Amino acid sequence: MSSCATLFGGPVNQYQRTKPAAGEPSRPIRAGALIADIIIFLPATIVDFATGAIYKPQAANAPATPLTPAK
Repeated sequence: MSSCATLFGGPVNQYQRTKPAAGEPSRPIRAGALIADIIIFLPATIVDFATGAIYKPQAANAPATPLTPAK
């Protein structure tokens, strides 16, 4: 058995691998892959989080860096 997001989620990009810095918003998780991991094989969840495959890829129209609030 293996993890669902790693097998079916497509290639993992740099956005998914990089941990957000302090003050940056957290990355959204693929809910379907998380539920499938829990139902099918719970330890597979560890693999998905370790590889970053559990996180949704960055949207094409999203900025590469977070916007700072205006003062």
